[in-house]
Amino acid sequence: MNDLRPARPEDIPGLAKLWHAGWHEAHAAYTPEALTRMRTEADFSRRLRDLLPGIRMAGPPLAPLGFCAIRDDELYQLFVAGAARGTGLAARLLADGEARLAARGVGLARLDIGVGNHRAARFYVREGWEETGSGEAEVDSAEGPFRLRLRFFVKSLADPG
Repeated sequence: MNDLRPARPEDIPGLAKLWHAGWHEAHAAYTPEALTRMRTEADFSRRLRDLLPGIRMAGPPLAPLGFCAIRDDELYQLFVAGAARGTGLAARLLADGEARLAARGVGLARLDIGVGNHRAARFYVREGWEETGSGEAEVDSAEGPFRLRLRFFVKSLADPG
């Protein structure tokens, strides 16, 4: 079943709503208040416009079920609506993102998650990603780069054969 498709400009409002809700659920409890205040639907819309060529999603434009964004060698964002959790959609979006990175020639993919996002860490480890440590890194914000402590993960996408 392949219900994943490239995101289009008309998908941005629904994706921004999904990302806003999912980000605040997963990150607000441990993220500095200054960054949390900047994480508005308008800010997610801005970021989605920049990421649009690298986004694949599931669901209709106004009620998306999930999306995965890639950039460079990175699985950059993966969010699934609460109603779609437990359906396997997150794993399908992840596998699709990994395949798109591999098709670009990426041999070792990377991703970063917030230090307090234990649910995501468990998911990525279960899906074959390896945690390589943690440290400070810059994340995008409405006011420019914001320093944040993150956990780093990698996964080999090279064909084992």
